[in-house]
Amino acid sequence: MIYILEDDDNIRKLVSYALVREGFEAEGFPTPKKFYKAMEKKQPDLILLDIMLPEEDGLSILHRLRQDINTADLPVIMLTAKSSEYDKVTGLDSGADDYIAKPFGIVELTSRVRAVLRRSRRMPSLMDEKPEKAIPEEEYKVGTLYVDPSRHIIKVGGKEVTLSYKEFNLLMVLLEAKGKVVSREQLLSRVWGEYYGESRTLDVHIRKLRVKLGKKAGSYIQTVKGIGYKLAKE
Repeated sequence: MIYILEDDDNIRKLVSYALVREGFEAEGFPTPKKFYKAMEKKQPDLILLDIMLPEEDGLSILHRLRQDINTADLPVIMLTAKSSEYDKVTGLDSGADDYIAKPFGIVELTSRVRAVLRRSRRMPSLMDEKPEKAIPEEEYKVGTLYVDPSRHIIKVGGKEVTLSYKEFNLLMVLLEAKGKVVSREQLLSRVWGEYYGESRTLDVHIRKLRVKLGKKAGSYIQTVKGIGYKLAKE
Protein backbone atom coordinates (compact mmCIF):
# COMPACT_ATOMS: atom_id res chain seq x y z
CA MET A 1 0.00 0.00 0.00
CA ILE A 2 1.22 3.49 -0.92
CA TYR A 3 -0.13 6.55 0.89
CA ILE A 4 -0.19 9.89 -0.93
CA LEU A 5 -0.43 13.00 1.25
CA GLU A 6 -1.08 15.83 -1.21
CA ASP A 7 -3.61 18.65 -0.84
CA ASP A 8 -3.87 19.37 -4.57
CA ASP A 9 -6.84 17.24 -5.69
CA ASN A 10 -5.69 16.98 -9.31
CA ILE A 11 -2.17 15.85 -8.47
CA ARG A 12 -3.35 13.42 -5.78
CA LYS A 13 -5.92 11.77 -8.04
CA LEU A 14 -3.52 11.59 -10.99
CA VAL A 15 -0.75 9.99 -8.91
CA SER A 16 -3.17 7.53 -7.31
CA TYR A 17 -4.60 6.53 -10.69
CA ALA A 18 -1.13 6.10 -12.21
CA LEU A 19 0.09 3.90 -9.36
CA VAL A 20 -3.03 1.72 -9.40
CA ARG A 21 -2.67 1.31 -13.16
CA GLU A 22 0.89 0.08 -12.57
CA GLY A 23 -0.37 -2.60 -10.17
CA PHE A 24 0.13 -0.88 -6.83
CA GLU A 25 -2.40 -0.27 -4.10
CA ALA A 26 -2.68 3.46 -3.40
CA GLU A 27 -4.73 5.75 -1.20
CA GLY A 28 -4.64 9.55 -1.13
CA PHE A 29 -5.24 12.05 1.66
CA PRO A 30 -5.78 15.83 1.32
CA THR A 31 -4.89 16.71 4.92
CA PRO A 32 -2.46 15.49 7.62
CA LYS A 33 -5.44 14.80 9.93
CA LYS A 34 -6.89 12.19 7.57
CA PHE A 35 -3.41 10.79 6.92
CA TYR A 36 -2.69 10.28 10.64
CA LYS A 37 -6.08 8.62 11.11
CA ALA A 38 -5.27 6.12 8.35
CA MET A 39 -1.81 5.49 9.83
CA GLU A 40 -3.41 4.41 13.11
CA LYS A 41 -5.30 1.67 11.27
CA LYS A 42 -2.67 0.51 8.80
CA GLN A 43 0.89 1.44 7.91
CA PRO A 44 1.73 1.69 4.21
CA ASP A 45 4.82 0.34 2.46
CA LEU A 46 5.75 3.79 1.18
CA ILE A 47 4.59 7.39 1.57
CA LEU A 48 4.55 10.13 -1.07
CA LEU A 49 4.64 13.29 1.03
CA ASP A 50 4.06 16.83 -0.19
CA ILE A 51 5.86 19.63 1.64
CA MET A 52 3.30 22.43 1.37
CA LEU A 53 0.21 21.19 3.23
CA PRO A 54 -2.62 22.65 5.32
CA GLU A 55 -2.53 22.05 9.12
CA GLU A 56 1.11 20.86 9.15
CA ASP A 57 3.94 20.99 6.62
CA GLY A 58 5.48 17.86 5.15
CA LEU A 59 8.90 18.34 6.76
CA SER A 60 7.28 18.39 10.21
CA ILE A 61 5.38 15.20 9.37
CA LEU A 62 8.60 13.56 8.15
CA HIS A 63 10.33 14.52 11.39
CA ARG A 64 7.49 12.92 13.37
CA LEU A 65 7.72 9.72 11.33
CA ARG A 66 11.47 9.44 11.85
CA GLN A 67 11.18 10.04 15.60
CA ASP A 68 8.64 7.22 16.03
CA ILE A 69 10.30 3.80 16.35
CA ASN A 70 7.39 2.20 14.45
CA THR A 71 7.88 4.40 11.38
CA ALA A 72 11.57 5.30 11.64
CA ASP A 73 12.51 3.25 8.58
CA LEU A 74 9.29 3.65 6.60
CA PRO A 75 10.24 4.71 3.03
CA VAL A 76 9.25 8.32 2.25
CA ILE A 77 9.52 10.19 -1.04
CA MET A 78 9.09 13.96 -0.74
CA LEU A 79 7.23 15.98 -3.36
CA THR A 80 9.02 19.33 -3.64
CA ALA A 81 8.77 22.54 -5.62
CA LYS A 82 11.13 22.39 -8.61
CA SER A 83 12.97 25.58 -7.66
CA SER A 84 13.33 24.87 -3.94
CA GLU A 85 16.84 23.56 -3.30
CA TYR A 86 16.32 24.28 0.41
CA ASP A 87 13.33 21.92 0.59
CA LYS A 88 15.24 19.14 -1.17
CA VAL A 89 18.27 19.34 1.09
CA THR A 90 16.19 19.78 4.24
CA GLY A 91 14.06 16.76 3.30
CA LEU A 92 17.12 14.58 2.75
CA ASP A 93 18.71 15.85 5.97
CA SER A 94 15.49 14.96 7.81
CA GLY A 95 15.53 11.37 6.58
CA ALA A 96 13.61 11.32 3.29
CA ASP A 97 14.59 8.41 1.04
CA ASP A 98 14.16 10.40 -2.15
CA TYR A 99 12.46 13.47 -3.58
CA ILE A 100 10.62 14.30 -6.79
CA ALA A 101 10.44 17.89 -8.02
CA LYS A 102 7.13 19.21 -9.34
CA PRO A 103 6.07 19.13 -12.08
CA PHE A 104 7.07 15.49 -12.59
CA GLY A 105 6.30 12.86 -15.20
CA ILE A 106 4.39 9.70 -14.34
CA VAL A 107 7.15 7.48 -15.76
CA GLU A 108 9.71 9.13 -13.49
CA LEU A 109 7.35 8.87 -10.51
CA THR A 110 6.68 5.14 -10.91
CA SER A 111 10.37 4.45 -11.57
CA ARG A 112 11.36 6.25 -8.37
CA VAL A 113 8.66 4.40 -6.41
CA ARG A 114 9.83 1.02 -7.72
CA ALA A 115 13.47 1.84 -6.96
CA VAL A 116 12.74 2.83 -3.35
CA LEU A 117 10.53 -0.22 -2.80
CA ARG A 118 13.20 -2.55 -4.22
CA ARG A 119 15.79 -1.07 -1.88
CA SER A 120 13.43 -1.42 1.06
CA ARG A 121 12.60 -5.01 0.04
CA ARG A 122 8.88 -4.28 0.25
CA MET A 123 8.05 -4.89 -3.41
CA PRO A 124 6.69 -8.49 -3.02
CA SER A 125 4.07 -7.28 -0.51
CA LEU A 126 2.74 -4.73 -2.99
CA MET A 127 2.65 -6.54 -6.30
CA ASP A 128 2.00 -10.04 -7.50
CA GLU A 129 5.64 -11.02 -8.01
CA LYS A 130 7.39 -14.19 -6.96
CA PRO A 131 10.31 -13.31 -4.69
CA GLU A 132 13.68 -14.61 -5.74
CA LYS A 133 15.10 -17.56 -3.85
CA ALA A 134 16.80 -16.29 -0.72
CA ILE A 135 20.58 -16.48 -0.76
CA PRO A 136 22.44 -16.24 2.55
CA GLU A 137 24.13 -12.86 2.77
CA GLU A 138 27.60 -12.26 4.12
CA GLU A 139 27.99 -10.62 7.51
CA TYR A 140 30.41 -7.70 7.72
CA LYS A 141 32.75 -6.68 10.54
CA VAL A 142 34.94 -3.60 10.23
CA GLY A 143 36.45 -2.46 13.50
CA THR A 144 33.57 -1.74 15.86
CA LEU A 145 31.04 -1.91 13.01
CA TYR A 146 28.94 -5.05 12.50
CA VAL A 147 26.32 -5.50 9.77
CA ASP A 148 24.02 -8.46 9.13
CA PRO A 149 22.26 -7.64 5.82
CA SER A 150 19.84 -10.59 5.94
CA ARG A 151 18.37 -9.36 9.24
CA HIS A 152 18.95 -5.67 8.52
CA ILE A 153 20.97 -5.32 11.74
CA ILE A 154 23.64 -2.65 12.16
CA LYS A 155 25.66 -2.45 15.38
CA VAL A 156 28.49 -0.22 16.51
CA GLY A 157 30.34 -1.43 19.58
CA GLY A 158 27.52 -3.88 20.25
CA LYS A 159 24.86 -1.15 20.23
CA GLU A 160 22.21 -1.31 17.51
CA VAL A 161 21.96 1.63 15.10
CA THR A 162 18.88 2.58 13.07
CA LEU A 163 19.45 3.69 9.46
CA SER A 164 17.06 4.79 6.75
CA TYR A 165 16.87 2.54 3.68
CA LYS A 166 19.00 4.96 1.66
CA GLU A 167 21.64 5.06 4.38
CA PHE A 168 21.60 1.28 4.74
CA ASN A 169 22.02 0.69 1.02
CA LEU A 170 24.77 3.27 0.82
CA LEU A 171 26.59 1.50 3.65
CA MET A 172 26.12 -1.86 1.93
CA VAL A 173 27.65 -0.65 -1.35
CA LEU A 174 30.71 0.58 0.56
CA LEU A 175 30.98 -2.66 2.56
CA GLU A 176 30.66 -4.84 -0.54
CA ALA A 177 33.60 -2.96 -2.10
CA LYS A 178 35.78 -4.40 0.72
CA GLY A 179 37.95 -1.34 1.20
CA LYS A 180 38.15 -0.33 -2.46
CA VAL A 181 37.17 3.15 -3.59
CA VAL A 182 33.63 3.51 -4.99
CA SER A 183 33.17 6.48 -7.31
CA ARG A 184 30.47 9.08 -6.71
CA GLU A 185 28.80 8.07 -9.97
CA GLN A 186 28.70 4.40 -8.93
CA LEU A 187 27.25 5.24 -5.52
CA LEU A 188 24.56 7.46 -7.00
CA SER A 189 23.65 4.88 -9.62
CA ARG A 190 23.64 1.90 -7.21
CA VAL A 191 21.71 3.62 -4.41
CA TRP A 192 19.47 6.09 -6.24
CA GLY A 193 18.95 4.21 -9.48
CA GLU A 194 18.38 5.58 -12.95
CA TYR A 195 16.87 8.84 -11.79
CA TYR A 196 19.49 9.80 -9.25
CA GLY A 197 19.66 13.35 -8.00
CA GLU A 198 22.42 15.92 -7.70
CA SER A 199 25.83 15.17 -6.23
CA ARG A 200 24.70 17.12 -3.16
CA THR A 201 22.27 14.30 -2.37
CA LEU A 202 25.14 11.85 -1.89
CA ASP A 203 27.07 14.24 0.37
CA VAL A 204 24.03 14.76 2.60
CA HIS A 205 23.52 11.02 3.09
CA ILE A 206 27.23 10.34 3.70
CA ARG A 207 27.24 13.03 6.39
CA LYS A 208 24.12 11.61 8.07
CA LEU A 209 25.52 8.07 7.87
CA ARG A 210 28.76 9.12 9.55
CA VAL A 211 26.85 10.87 12.33
CA LYS A 212 24.63 7.84 12.99
CA LEU A 213 27.60 5.46 13.08
CA GLY A 214 29.33 7.66 15.63
CA LYS A 215 32.72 9.32 15.73
CA LYS A 216 34.83 6.14 15.54
CA ALA A 217 32.85 3.97 13.11
CA GLY A 218 31.83 7.04 11.12
CA SER A 219 35.51 7.74 10.46
CA TYR A 220 35.74 4.41 8.61
CA ILE A 221 33.93 6.11 5.72
CA GLN A 222 36.78 7.95 4.05
CA THR A 223 36.56 10.61 1.37
CA VAL A 224 38.83 10.06 -1.63
CA LYS A 225 39.08 13.54 -3.09
CA GLY A 226 37.92 13.87 -6.67
CA ILE A 227 36.84 10.22 -6.88
CA GLY A 228 34.38 9.05 -4.23
CA TYR A 229 34.39 7.16 -0.94
CA LYS A 230 35.70 3.98 0.62
CA LEU A 231 35.02 2.17 3.89
CA ALA A 232 38.08 0.97 5.77
CA LYS A 233 39.26 0.74 9.38
CA GLU A 234 42.40 2.74 8.69
